[in-house]
Amino acid sequence: MIITFNELRDIKHKLPTGSVARIANELKIKEQTVRNYFGANKFEDGDYAGKHLEPGPDGGIVNLEDTAILKAALKILEENQIEVQLK
Repeated sequence: MIITFNELRDIKHKLPTGSVARIANELKIKEQTVRNYFGANKFEDGDYAGKHLEPGPDGGIVNLEDTAILKAALKILEENQIEVQLK
């Protein structure tokens, strides 16, 4: 899936407190891996996040190889009735 970096960060910023831990628990991955997916780069504490960033407008273009974390985040936003606009 292709998404802009700014769109990905917007989703992260809209998540309610505790969402990173919830996503990590549901997917049985480290919390830092979830943070890395949304733009952090602390790979010594978390795993590779399954994304590739290309420079460009809106912070660049992100090619998500695995959308499980994104789907979990969008589910949480939907449960909390928080709208997200993806291009």
